[in-house]
Amino acid sequence: MSKVAVVYWSGTGNTAAMADAVEAGAKNKGAEVTVFGSDDFTADKVAEFDGIAFGCPAMGAEVLEESSFEPMFTSVEGSLSGKKIALFGSYGWGDCQWMRDWEERCNAAGAKLACESVTANNAPGEDVLDECKSLGAALV
Repeated sequence: MSKVAVVYWSGTGNTAAMADAVEAGAKNKGAEVTVFGSDDFTADKVAEFDGIAFGCPAMGAEVLEESSFEPMFTSVEGSLSGKKIALFGSYGWGDCQWMRDWEERCNAAGAKLACESVTANNAPGEDVLDECKSLGAALV
């Protein structure tokens, strides 16, 4: 059985809703799924999972959330080489530059992006939640 982690930070609940859909998609494909808040995931946990979905909204000038998610992601980045991952998050302004920058970081770290990243402009609609379910399934 494939083991998948869903690691996210959410300020308004939009990214949390997306994380729930990612979890459902992975479970529907038969994976054992563990959900973590960004404060609860560390680099030593990376090896325990076959795939990891990371979720974070755009903050400030289109950057990852800086007090919890960014420090966690920086700490695990060096452990992502060869790891199957996927990215998701919501935004309220801009053109998703934060996601493009994040994808570049993951590629530079040697991670294998399992599918296209999923973004939601503010609250995710049913179409975006379906994309999140597909994202979760792609990690299995």
